[in-house]
Amino acid sequence: MDEQPSLIVIGTSAGGMLALTRLVAQLPATLPAAVLVVQHLSVNSTGQYLVERLAQHTTMQCHLGTHHQPLLPGHLYLAPPDRHMLVKDGHILITKGPHENHYRPAADALFRSAAASHGARVIGVVLTGMLHDGTAGMEFIKRAGGITVVQDPHDAEFSSMPESALRNVQIDHVVPIDRMGQLLQELVQQPLAVLAPVPNDIVLEASIAERVVGTVDEVSQLGHQVPLTCPDCGGSLWEMEHGEVHRYRCHTGHAFTADSLMASTQHHLEESMWVALRMLEERKNLLATMARRGPAPGAALQEQRVEELKTHIDRLRQFLLNGAVGGPRADVRNTVAQDGPAEQIDGVQ
Repeated sequence: MDEQPSLIVIGTSAGGMLALTRLVAQLPATLPAAVLVVQHLSVNSTGQYLVERLAQHTTMQCHLGTHHQPLLPGHLYLAPPDRHMLVKDGHILITKGPHENHYRPAADALFRSAAASHGARVIGVVLTGMLHDGTAGMEFIKRAGGITVVQDPHDAEFSSMPESALRNVQIDHVVPIDRMGQLLQELVQQPLAVLAPVPNDIVLEASIAERVVGTVDEVSQLGHQVPLTCPDCGGSLWEMEHGEVHRYRCHTGHAFTADSLMASTQHHLEESMWVALRMLEERKNLLATMARRGPAPGAALQEQRVEELKTHIDRLRQFLLNGAVGGPRADVRNTVAQDGPAEQIDGVQ
C-alpha cells in the first residue's frame, strides 16, 4: 500500500457536469494523487464527451476508465457508463456487477474498493446529485481511516446527495466547489497518521464486488437475513451489521441504504396501485357492457356494481394523484432521478 498513490474518489449525479469542470480546473497535473470519478451516466452514453470536456479545464491527464489500467498521480479516471469502476493493487477494475442503490456505476462501489485497497490514503468527495449514492461509501472511507469532503449543499445545484452524506456520516470538510480544489491539494500533502488495518467487513464486501457475486455464507458474515426481498432481483436481503449507515444487500450483490430501499419500495407500491386502478377500470367497463347487453333483472345488479366500482376507482385515483403513497408530489423529481435522467448532456444525468 505504501508505494501506491493517494486516491481522490468523487461521486456526483445531477448537476455534476458543471461541478466537475469547476473542480478539476483547480487541480494541477502535479497533484500527488490519482482522481477517480463516478458520474451517473445514461447507459447509451459513451462517456467520452465528458472526458474530453474535463480535459479542456485541467492539465491533468483525463481517461475513460479501462480494465487493468494503472493508477497514476496527476491522472483522472472516469467510470464508463453501465459499469462499476473499482480499484485493486494499483489498477482499475471495470465490472458489470449488480446495481447499488439502483446505480451502475455507483459511487458506493468505487468508494468501498478504494477504502479496502488504500485505507487512510483515500479522500472521498460527494458533489451535487439526487438521492443517496455515496453515503455508505463515505462511511467506508471514514472507517478505513480516510478523509471525507462534501460540497456545501447550499452551493450544490442538487443538494440531496450532499445532504444524505451529512445526515449519516461524520464528514470532515464541507466547502463550496470553488474552495474544494485548494483543500484537496492541502489534504493530499498532509503526512499520514499511523495506518490502521482496514476493517474486515469492508475488505470482504469489496472482494465480493470484484467477483461480482458472493455466496450466502459470505453475505451472512456481513449481516443477518431479514424478511425483506430485493426490489431488483426478488432475492432475500441481509441487514448489514457493521458501521452506522443502515444498509441492506442480497447475496447477488444488489445493495441499498435504508433510505434508498424505502424509496424503491415506495416506487413499486405506487406502480402496483396504478396497475390495480387499471384493472378496476377494466372490470367497471366489462360490468357496464354486461349491463347493457344482459337481461333486465341482471342488468340492474351489474349497474349497481358499476356504481360501487366507480366510487372505489375515484378514491384510489385521488389517493394516487394527491401523492398519498409517498408524500408531496414535489418528491416526484427524486423518483424521476432514480428511474431516468433528470438532465442529459451526452447521457450525463
